[in-house]
This record gives sequence, structure tokens and C-alpha cells, in this order.
Amino acid sequence: MSSTPPSTDAMRGLDDDEAARRLLRDGANVLPGGETHRWLHVIWGVLAEPMFLMLIAAAAIYAGLGDRAEAVFLGVSVAIVVAITIVQEWRAREALAALRDLATPVAHVIRSGTERRVAATEVVVGDVLVLREGDRIPADGLLVEGTLMIDESLLTGESVPVEHGPGLRPPTDPVRAGTLVVGGVARARVTATGGRTAFGDIGRALAGQQVSPSPLQRAARRLVRFFAIAAVLLALGVGAANWWSGRSLIQSTLASIALAMAILPEEIPVVLAVFYALGARRIARRGVLARRLAAVETMGAISLLAVDKTGTLTQNRMAMAMLCDAPGRVQDATSPVDDALDRLACTAATACDPRSIDPTDIAIVAHTRRRADGLPPECAAAPVATFPIGDGRSFVSRVYASGDEGRWHMATKGAPEAVFALCDIPPEALARWSAQAATLAAKGLRVLAVARATLPAGTVLRSPAERRHELLGLVALADPLRAGVHAAVAECFAAGIRVVMLTGDHPATAVSIARQAGLSCAHVLTGADIDAVDDDELARRVAETDIYARVHPMQKLRLVHAFRRHGDVIGMTGDGVNDAPALRSADVGVAMGVRGTDVAREAADLVLLNDRFASLVAAIRLGRRVYDNIRRSMRFIAAVHVPVVCLAVAPLAMGWPPLLLPVQIALLEMIIDPSCSLVFEAMPEDDGVMRRPPRCASESPFAVANLAVGLIQGTGMGAILVGGHAWSLAHGLSFATAGLSTFLSLLATTLLLVLAGSRGRYRRMAPWLAAVVAATLVIGAAATFLAPVRSLLGFEAPVPTTPIVVAGCTLAGSAWLALVSMVSHRWASRHPHRIDAHSPHTTSRSFLMQRRPIHEDPDSRRRECA
Repeated sequence: MSSTPPSTDAMRGLDDDEAARRLLRDGANVLPGGETHRWLHVIWGVLAEPMFLMLIAAAAIYAGLGDRAEAVFLGVSVAIVVAITIVQEWRAREALAALRDLATPVAHVIRSGTERRVAATEVVVGDVLVLREGDRIPADGLLVEGTLMIDESLLTGESVPVEHGPGLRPPTDPVRAGTLVVGGVARARVTATGGRTAFGDIGRALAGQQVSPSPLQRAARRLVRFFAIAAVLLALGVGAANWWSGRSLIQSTLASIALAMAILPEEIPVVLAVFYALGARRIARRGVLARRLAAVETMGAISLLAVDKTGTLTQNRMAMAMLCDAPGRVQDATSPVDDALDRLACTAATACDPRSIDPTDIAIVAHTRRRADGLPPECAAAPVATFPIGDGRSFVSRVYASGDEGRWHMATKGAPEAVFALCDIPPEALARWSAQAATLAAKGLRVLAVARATLPAGTVLRSPAERRHELLGLVALADPLRAGVHAAVAECFAAGIRVVMLTGDHPATAVSIARQAGLSCAHVLTGADIDAVDDDELARRVAETDIYARVHPMQKLRLVHAFRRHGDVIGMTGDGVNDAPALRSADVGVAMGVRGTDVAREAADLVLLNDRFASLVAAIRLGRRVYDNIRRSMRFIAAVHVPVVCLAVAPLAMGWPPLLLPVQIALLEMIIDPSCSLVFEAMPEDDGVMRRPPRCASESPFAVANLAVGLIQGTGMGAILVGGHAWSLAHGLSFATAGLSTFLSLLATTLLLVLAGSRGRYRRMAPWLAAVVAATLVIGAAATFLAPVRSLLGFEAPVPTTPIVVAGCTLAGSAWLALVSMVSHRWASRHPHRIDAHSPHTTSRSFLMQRRPIHEDPDSRRRECA
């Protein structure tokens, strides 16, 4: 790959003050468009929901009858519920906005002569971009140094990469924002940003696009539509029956509207939106960005984590540890000056890009600068050609013009076995070199071989292998294990999550780090082993292998398929361009935020912002919490609607006047809506959340197994309330006075269901739970003691038996909930093989630590889960 020397201007770039002035002048480097009227859309979307259409219809009926107070109250109720929904929507959007800020791409620019990482939104005209393989180009610009292969398919539709470089294309033909660097290293001066780029038109077209809902959200919408249709049909039937039995058409219509409102679980879509957005924000605080919100839900099902070694399990802070210029002659990196070792170190540095941000290159260059009192002259010059890792190469070669007339020098560093193959080494010497590399790797060091070759000036090379090299020796670098990795791995084991390590390093290095991390080292598979077996054999071998060494990125995709045949739900980490297929194929792809490429981040579901394995495990813990709380919220929704339906239907069977009217249900919704979303979202995780096996990916919070407990709770509560109302009537109370007792009892039982769903974890829920309790008390007090409110709701003043009925229903409801809880726990203990994966009773370590059986059918485990 040819290159031109960089200009002084391109080496220095803008200074900070000038960049700030241009940013203020031109604005941020963002695409045009946005949600200009988003709150109008939110309000319109809320008012278009069936629940609010029913409230508005009821208000119109009251207004037509001349009942202005009821009409105004329903109108105010609509406004309050809309306000509650908007508050929830605001919290969700605020969370998503914070996530978008975290997800802002970064760019590498030269400012005041130094390469820096800045947010892509801060790139300005005149900035000098440093572009490397895997980068998404943030702005339009003209290349001033180097050549690039660029995928321009997003703009042109052409799938073949196009080569750009000084002299290769017309000077006015820039690299375009939004295109992808698939090869090479270069610098470009920015000529246009934001809406003034070629990508700006696409940005305007994309501005109105909405985020696609997750499968669970689509299922929730289908469920709500089903219940809406069922509610309307049932309400029409009940209304017709009421009218046929002699009640007025208006009274029958209002009773029908109340029944439809009681049946409709319109809270479900709001719950999912709030839980996803706030859950993603909680996870982001732990250093993990959810690029796709559905991944928040899927994380709770991960049963296998396939993670990179370097930078994830280790610190990715390389430091030169050992130098070896002959088998058996190993020197510490701080050893005295030695010509052979200095030559080895200088050649290794020459094989590095001195401007690289790769930790290995940084460590080698820094060590050579200290040891040799400066870098070799070649490091200051642009290479004549560069051969990066890829295309089957596990080494890097850089060709430089030297001071010798007519001669070029090539410096190569990389995997020892690959570099050995470039050199003429006798078999006995090769065995000694290989043994020396294995000895260093067994200490947990990253080992690279360094070689040098000469060639006539002007030689056109297709591959470094065309020239035989002289082996100079080995360099070994230390990359210590990250703090907290051992504890995080142990936590995964306790949670039934298997952890496997993938690395391009020597097997001995991998085993050493694996032992420190607490992984099983009984079996090791190399990339060569993977290539040597078919898919069936690979599926069998991954069942007992946790360490994978000398693995190339494209082999990760085969491993993903093999793990899936084993029945696992896979979380896969990656950082390179070639990792994208595996990240996309994994159930949860996790890209590295610090060292990852833009391609990997775009292919992934999650971005590990700090590259720490412990952060990923913490995100899994939070993902399990989010899913558990969604399940509890759905169970609460199922439970709280049943007594309301019972009170709406019972009058028809018992010959009573309607018990619930739209105004009363509107008040009740002010408690139900924030309870099922904000209160349950704030619920902390179970103590044993990471001491149980992962749930099945096919498990749904809408499953009968989850909703059955809520339906049973609600049925008992409904029977108690109907019985309490019948008792009041039997003791001579009027329908209006008995109705007050029943309504207050309904408020109390709703609060009991909230507390039952919270499982006694009140402290961290305190703000939202306190608000719901306060709202319940205020509504109950107003209905009891304020005559205008009582009249509005159709009640009469309380009598001495009113508190007796309310207390009796509350105590009976508490006893019923305790009985349901006791029976369900006892049933779970007697049927451990049938309990849900989220249950705290599933804590058998013998089960957790077992290997899952290999299934010939890839979908067999998923059928078992179903």
C-alpha cells in the first residue's frame, strides 16, 4: 500500500480554540431532522387509546344529560391520566436521550499536533481526521495522507469497496460521511459537516423514522387489541342485557363503558416502554450501553458468555516484560544496554505505527524510546507499504525506504508460529524457538516474534511471505488480569452461566490467564483445531471446552452456531470488523466501546463502554431484574383488573344497580397506572437473582404460568368485594352507602396487590411507593369526607358500619393473598422441575454446574424450554 508523506499542517491540525469557534459557527456535526412535534404525537397517541376514548365518550354522555360536574370531572380525569402518561413517557424519553448521548460515535482527530478521541458531533470543518479500518467516517473530507478502501454502499448502493488516496481519484472527490473504512490508514481534512454533507439528505429522510418495537412489545400490542375487542363485545352484551332488564339506556350505556374500561389492560404497552428505557439507563450506569432495547430483556436468558481475553478479562494495558534474542537467553525488559536486544526492540518498534492506539504498539514504542534513547529513523517516515493483520496473516509487516541506496527494509512482528514460517530456521532451532515461546506464554505473557528482511527498492510485494526473513527474537508483554474478574466469573457460575474465553494469543498464554480468572482449563481448542473438524464434531467438542486460542474472527461465527446447537443462549463479545457476523448472529452481541470498531458497535446489541467483564456481568444481573419486574408488573395488571371486572359484572347477576361508573374507574386508573410501571420498575432484584439458572429465551411474561397467580389473587379479591357489598345490602344499607364501602375496599385491595407484588422490598421503592400510597389515601379521604366528591361519585355519607366493611374486606384480602403465596411456594417446592426459571426456589447448584446435553436437533432445547 503506497503512501505519501504527511504535510506539516496535516500533522498538527486545528488548535482547541479554533475548533471551538468553528463548532459555535457551524453547529454540531449532526444530521438534520428530529422529533419537532413529539409531545403532540405523544398526547395524540394517548388520546387515541381505547381507554381514553371511553372516558371521553362517558364525559360526552354526562354532558348531554346535563350532569356538568360528572362531565367536568371526567374531563379533568382524562387530563390527569394523560399527564401521568406523559410523565412516564418523559422519563422513558429522558432515559433514551441519555443513551443516545452515550452512543454518540467517536472520531479520532489531530488537535494541536496530538491525536485525540472526540465525539463525532464535535468534528468541525478543517479538522484532520485519522481514519482506520472499521471506522465510520463522521464528515466529508479530502485525504491528505495514506490510502483507504471505503465501502460506499450506504450512499451509492455499490457493494464493492472503492479505493481513495492522493492521486488515485480527482482531488475534488472527497471521502463521504456515513461511509465505512474497510481497509487502510489515512488522514483527511474535513470539508463539510452535519446537514451540509452528502449524508445530510439521507438524515432528513431518516428523521421521521420510528424505532421498531421489540417482539415482546408487538405481542403486547396484539394482546391489548384482543382485549379491546373482547371488552367492546362483552360491554355491548352486558349493556343490552341491562337495558332489556328494564334499566334506562343511558344507565346501561354508562355501565357498559365502565365494564369495558375494567377489562381493558391498556397499561401493558406503557409498562414495556418504561421498563425498557429505564432499564437500559440503569445498565448504562454500569458501563453497558443497550443499542437495542430488547437486549435488556434478552440478557436475562444468557446461558453462555464467549468473551475476548485482551481488554475484557485483562487490563489491555500492555507493558514490555521480556526480550529474547536466542533460545534460553531471556532478559528482563529493564536489562542493561545490549546491541542484540536493542536491535530486536528497534525492529519491533519499526513494525508498529508510532501513532497507533493499539496497546501492544504503544507498549513496544514506549519501551524502545526509553531503551534506545529514541525511536529508529524509520518510525518518523511514512512506510512504503503496510501489510496489516488479515487475509490469513497473523502478523504485521511494514516496508520502509532506508539510508542504503537502492534498498528497502521490512519489519515484521506477530504470532511466533506465523513469523517462524517466514524465516529459514533449521528444525532443531525451530523446536527450541517454539519451546521458548511456549515457556514465556505459560507465564501469561503475550509473545510476539520479530523478524527483518531486505529487498530492492521499488519491489512490488503482494505478500510479505515473498521475501525470506531473518528472525531477530521474541518480545513478551504483560497484560494483567482486571480487578474483579475472578469474582465476576464465580458469579456467572453461580448463575448457571458458562464463561468461555476466546483469544488470538498462544494457548499457553490463554491457559495462564484462564487459571487466574477461575475458568476451566481442562481442554483447549485452537483455530487450527476448529478448521480441522466438521460442524457436528465441533458441536460435541464445545461441550467440554472453555478455552479457545489462536482464534480468528471469522471462526467465531462457527463457534456461535456450535454453541447454539448445544442449546445455549449466547452473549458474544467482539471488537473488530470481522467480528460483526458473529456479533450479529449471537443472541446478544457485545461490542467493545474503548477499542471496538464502529462496525462492531453497529452490529452489536450492547456496547461495553469500559470493556470490563465485570460490567457485563452486572448488566446481566440488572437484565434479570428488569425481566423479573416486568413479570411482576404483568401479574399485578392481571390481578388488579379481575376485581374491577367482578364489580362491573356482579350487578347484572345479582339484580343490583351498577356498582362502578366511569368516574370511579377513572380515579382507580390514577393508582393503577403509576403502580404497574414506575413502582414495579423501581423494585430491587431478588437476593438470589444470580443464584439460579437462566430463564428460557422462549419464556414470556404473558404466559399462563405467570398470569395464573395474578388471576387467582384477583378472583379471590373480587369475591371478597362482592361479598362485602352483599353483606352491606343485607344489613340495610342503601346502594349508595354500600357503594362507598365497596369503593374504599377496592382502593385498599388495589394497594394490597401492589404491596404483595413488591414482596416486602419497600426501601428502594420508597419514593414511588409512597406517592401511590399517598394518592390512594387522598382519593379515599376525598370520597369519604368531601360531600361534593361523594355526590360526584354517586355515594352517600359513611355510616358506622362503613369502616367495618372496609376493614373486613382488607383483612380478608390480606389473608387471601397470604394463602395464595403460601400455596404457590409449597407447590413450587414440591414441583421443582416445573417452576419458572425466575423463581427464587430454583437454586440447586448441582443443576447449575452440570453441562447441558448436546442436542442433534438445534431447536430441541428451545422446544424443551417452551
